[in-house]
Amino acid sequence: MTFRMLVPAGGGQIYTCDPAVVEHILKTNFPKYGKGPFNYGNARDLFGDGIFAVDGDKWRQQRKIASYDFSTRALRDFSCAVFRRNAAKLAGVVSSHAASSQSTDFQVLLMRATMDSIFTIAFGKDLNTLDGSGEGSHFADAFDDASEFTMRRYINPFWKLSKLLNVGNEATLKERIKVVDAFVYKLIRARSDELSMEQDTISRQDILTRFIQAMASDTGTVDYKYLRDIILNIVIAGKDTTAGALAWFLYMMCKHPEAQEKIFHEAMEATDAGATLSVDKFLQSLTDEALNKMQYLHAALAETLRLYPSVPMENKQCFSDDVLPNGFNVRKGDIVYFIPYAMGRMESLWGKDAEAFRPERWLDEHGAFQPESPFKFPAFQAGPRICLGKEFAYRQMKVFAAVLLRFFVLRLSDEEEIVRYRTTLTLAIDQGLHLKATAR
Repeated sequence: MTFRMLVPAGGGQIYTCDPAVVEHILKTNFPKYGKGPFNYGNARDLFGDGIFAVDGDKWRQQRKIASYDFSTRALRDFSCAVFRRNAAKLAGVVSSHAASSQSTDFQVLLMRATMDSIFTIAFGKDLNTLDGSGEGSHFADAFDDASEFTMRRYINPFWKLSKLLNVGNEATLKERIKVVDAFVYKLIRARSDELSMEQDTISRQDILTRFIQAMASDTGTVDYKYLRDIILNIVIAGKDTTAGALAWFLYMMCKHPEAQEKIFHEAMEATDAGATLSVDKFLQSLTDEALNKMQYLHAALAETLRLYPSVPMENKQCFSDDVLPNGFNVRKGDIVYFIPYAMGRMESLWGKDAEAFRPERWLDEHGAFQPESPFKFPAFQAGPRICLGKEFAYRQMKVFAAVLLRFFVLRLSDEEEIVRYRTTLTLAIDQGLHLKATAR
């Protein structure tokens, strides 16, 4: 379950699927492992000094503020309203395609819907990429390209030379980041100016406002570059991961129509909603209490993430010599990779039916969801760096999934098509997820 790979550049690489090793590097010996210069160097042009690229004081500062924000009732209520609004838009788009029996790329729709959601929560602005009425589509496209070209650095040992010469992917990445930065800096300056003029901000619950206020309180100044890095990292974390998980979830629903029906009936029962309710009325009834009742849906989402984790392989760099629980020696500078994708399919961890989609494995005898150890199921990482937005992600996925399966029956446009993976920062479906929806 653990092996070492020697690479020509001289740095050691260790790969593991051992939960004990995952716990060691993510929790037990956390101070000895982090993003390190390897990840920072690859990601800094896009991620900057944001929480997913840094260690030490900057990581602790951002983690502290974000941890407080994500625990507030105000942000939770604000985000839920955003999720419901975008779920209604999504259902409207799907309904129009269903009426004309069109095949639709649901992965694209989900990417747009989750971008609209996380951008509103982060920046307080609706991009409207889902219905195409906003100015953010150019930004969203540039952002997607920048994410993909950043990931390619991990598999291209010559990217630094390409950057120096400003050719190929590196030249394209540079141009895309210019588009992203211009759009983001414009929003940050506008919000900072509003707050400095002491306009009423009570109704503002977006994360940008909270970080500007915290920064001004601590230092008396606002660092636009640092703000750009902080908030953009939150967008990166909240968009593709959630959209990818939902796309794979819908793929599983099409492969297992009986699960679609179970979730449809669970949604009806949990909301106590009549069959004639509109999408908007249904979403109003989809309260926190109703979402918490949907234990099978939660299990189906967790089962999807077990088989198709949003980040299929993660790594940490070792800061000082160490010995792993299984006896492997790790030298300073070595990269330790753990592989959620492989871990989710191992019979030694999940039983002989490890490769089967079976949401029931997450439910106890009373039908209640039972979480697994995050070191066995590291889809949201674990330890001090465990994903702060985990519950937000589940809530958004539940809202979107519930409204789609309540009002539509979904099936693959081509039942014989073989699904392949696309190499991005997250586990995407190559060529999209083409489905046909039929209104219930």
